[in-house]
Amino acid sequence: MLKKKWLAVLAASALGLAGCASTASQNSGTSSSGGTGTPVSIMVGGLNKQIYLPFMLAQRLGYYQQQGLNVTLQDEGAGVDATTNMVAGAVQGVGGFYDHTIAMQGLGQSMESVVSMLTTPGEVELCRDEVKDRIHSPADWAGKNLGVTDLGSSTDFLTQYLAQKNGVDPAKIHRVGVQSGNTLIGALQHGNVDCAMTTEPTVSTLLATGSAYVLLDMRTAAATTQQLGGEYPATSLYMMTSYVDSHPDVVQKLVNAYVATLKWIQTHTGAQVADQMPADYYAGSGKDAYAKAFDSEKGIYNPTGIMPPSGPPTDLAVLQAFNPDVKGKSIDVSKTYTDKFVQAAK
Repeated sequence: MLKKKWLAVLAASALGLAGCASTASQNSGTSSSGGTGTPVSIMVGGLNKQIYLPFMLAQRLGYYQQQGLNVTLQDEGAGVDATTNMVAGAVQGVGGFYDHTIAMQGLGQSMESVVSMLTTPGEVELCRDEVKDRIHSPADWAGKNLGVTDLGSSTDFLTQYLAQKNGVDPAKIHRVGVQSGNTLIGALQHGNVDCAMTTEPTVSTLLATGSAYVLLDMRTAAATTQQLGGEYPATSLYMMTSYVDSHPDVVQKLVNAYVATLKWIQTHTGAQVADQMPADYYAGSGKDAYAKAFDSEKGIYNPTGIMPPSGPPTDLAVLQAFNPDVKGKSIDVSKTYTDKFVQAAK
């Protein structure tokens, strides 16, 4: 599915229709840091998700402007769609899961993470209460409808891997793109899906209603290792290698802003984070629940921005287990990320 999406976008671009590839972003929420600095557009696979917190937080703290940048953040429901927009040239960077850089190398595209923001996925598999006596683990997923943000997304990657790991052929599960937030909540509550993979603040919102239960949790390093076999670097800023090579000054300024943001996160509480964020980011769960959720999963954030050395091989192993775009191919993970900008961050 990722291959089909990527090919479709490239076809549009080749026809001079790259603007069509960004239609979704034009209809989604956008937020600009303003100022007269160098303009940069970054598409994020769900701006209000706590796993992508650093992107908006950097703006609210004024770090983009301090670096002489005018950053426009564009909201997109799934990282795979953000990636295809970047391939088409609609944006310069993506706030999404690092594993897309590996999947896209399998398709002949060179992109790299320039700063690592999460050392675990921060994902939770929730199931609706009506199936509690039937679904006790991913081993019970055969024939079930499972919600992911979109087909070809990182949650799709993880869902297929967890099915296969637990003895269920990924072809025997029905993956349904339900995005996140209210659309995912509606899909679960109306029985359109039996389980769905999501993050905070959606997790707290659903659990507060009593309509869902936690099947598995990947918000800690130990739990992630149990499910995936090791550290699984997730959220990052990744860009086309050609852009990184041709705009190192801009990339450095972006990384400076994010390294500062990651350090800020480590020294502040959930209540202080919530005070910085737009009110609609916690409208569903409430400000107190948003703050509590952050405090409970604060350990998912990378305190330094350096890619965990043992992480990329885990991401690769997960994708090679089932993804035809990666399986059996020679993937050089050293080309899917760089630490040089983080090491030079000021």
